[in-house]
Amino acid sequence: MLSPSNRTRYHTLLDAAVLTAPDDTAPAIIYVQTDQPTITVTRADFRQAVRQYAAALGAQGIIPGDLVIVAHTQNLESIYLFWGAMLAGAIPSMFPTLTEKLDRTIYMQGLAELARLSEVKLVLTTDEFAPLLGGVGCPVLPSSSLAPPLQPSAALERGLGGEALQPSAALERRLGGDAALERGNGGQVGTPFMASGLGDKVAFLQHSSGTTGLQKGVALSHQAVLNQLASYSAALNLTEQDVIVSWLPLYHDMGLIAGFLLPLVQGIPLVLMSPFDWVQHPALLFRAIHDWQGTLCWLPNFAYHHCARRIRERDLAGLSAESMRLFINCSEPVHLESHQQFLERFAALGVKREMMAVSYAMAENTFAVTQTPPGLEPTLDVIDRAALEQTGRAIPVPIGAPGAITKVSCGPTIPGTEIQVIGSAGQPLPERTVGELVVRSDCMLTEYYRRPDLQPFTQGWYHTGDLGYLAGGEVYVIGRSKDLIINAGKNIFPQDLEAIVNTVPGIHAGRAVVFGVWDEREGTELVAVIAEVDSADAVERQQVGRGLREAVSKAVGVSLGYVHLVEAGWLIKTSSGKIARNANREKWLRERTSVR
Repeated sequence: MLSPSNRTRYHTLLDAAVLTAPDDTAPAIIYVQTDQPTITVTRADFRQAVRQYAAALGAQGIIPGDLVIVAHTQNLESIYLFWGAMLAGAIPSMFPTLTEKLDRTIYMQGLAELARLSEVKLVLTTDEFAPLLGGVGCPVLPSSSLAPPLQPSAALERGLGGEALQPSAALERRLGGDAALERGNGGQVGTPFMASGLGDKVAFLQHSSGTTGLQKGVALSHQAVLNQLASYSAALNLTEQDVIVSWLPLYHDMGLIAGFLLPLVQGIPLVLMSPFDWVQHPALLFRAIHDWQGTLCWLPNFAYHHCARRIRERDLAGLSAESMRLFINCSEPVHLESHQQFLERFAALGVKREMMAVSYAMAENTFAVTQTPPGLEPTLDVIDRAALEQTGRAIPVPIGAPGAITKVSCGPTIPGTEIQVIGSAGQPLPERTVGELVVRSDCMLTEYYRRPDLQPFTQGWYHTGDLGYLAGGEVYVIGRSKDLIINAGKNIFPQDLEAIVNTVPGIHAGRAVVFGVWDEREGTELVAVIAEVDSADAVERQQVGRGLREAVSKAVGVSLGYVHLVEAGWLIKTSSGKIARNANREKWLRERTSVR
């Protein structure tokens, strides 16, 4: 297995165990579905499908360095396409598809902008979705135009130039000769980049998650990703006996790295399900853990609440989660109440406190920055709320003290990654002092892809925009210096929603503000909108409110938690005439409290 001690033996992601390990019959992916047969993909199946798709992409004119977008519903074909693109030397990027909740026009505008900025060569999608993507500014290829997976090699033998070639010869022709196809780490499947020293080249893009998540491509090299996987595996004490279970979308860094690349590179089974299936049938997660003896699972904070509230007792009959080593809370601010609710709900299945872990992660660092050490409960820091809010100091107080609040540690940094807390002038701050978290590591992004206007580093440090503090060598994240809202694992920029709200008939244009409000019941931030309206009529206001909710839902797939329509002049502005976000949030919270 890849580890810090043998890291130099791995040159690119194509040295992954799923492509190079000798046991062809070992399961690579176990795809579980509600009321459908489970699909087990062996390593041999996986390799054949990936090779076929690589050849098919080459036949479409894809060459090394081309950016290829995989805009699929999450399924096995999208996985083969991602790896097939890498095998062909292209740069793949997973991308969300258009759903009924999103406005087609806005989605298309975003995708067209991505194609323009990043010079996308090809968008790969399903037959059903392809007709909707006309006019994005680059070719769109439906599934039926590519060779189907797991068929005899006729499609592959047609080769990348039309002549009859064997798989390795076809890829060799495309990637530049014999040297490019030296044997991989395990000697089974060729590694096109290894001899050419291309480990520092971009392997794939993760598109940083904003409201649209389209414009900022996080470019990650093979070297950076391998460094992350080696270090994170060490932090997890990963072994060949581990089994990863995941429902996470692959266009998100947590799903792509922890719930996809990590198990396939390391050669441990990946039990995968559709995120849409999981949302509707959350008990599927525990069924998969029980059936396949899962040991590791990553969840955003809202998922703990979703499971605890939505899973029926009868759906858990006969199931056990005792095989689990870690449920890892990641991608949203972590709340103690979420862990407690999850523990209480699933204790009968064998879920224990030491299984509850936390990771602080970001796409720009490939994934993990920190990790709770396996076998240890996350450290709880009981501090004085007033001191935190007024002085930015995390001062310890006894449990139960007046004004005490509990912060959950994200753990220490993983090997190869450093973190500092800095003040507004960029100066390092002492322990237990709140400031911006900055990160430096050997698994950082190369650049924001084809965005020279965005410079991610200051003297080698990446500025996260997150606020937090250090205590006892562990990282505590308490909020964001920006106005970012995280709702159910999705990053939302308030300005984008405000632009939508301002187009709704009845809203006084330019007189709306959006912010996040933590909700204990949901275990995530809810989105609140305050908007000034022209009409005082109650019926008309109700219609405006419905129109506002529908407009936001269609445009960005976000359900609003609160809509508060107010009279002209209610909103507070700054001296420069801008809407004062924090001041309006505080005013709204005060009014809500006073009327209870």
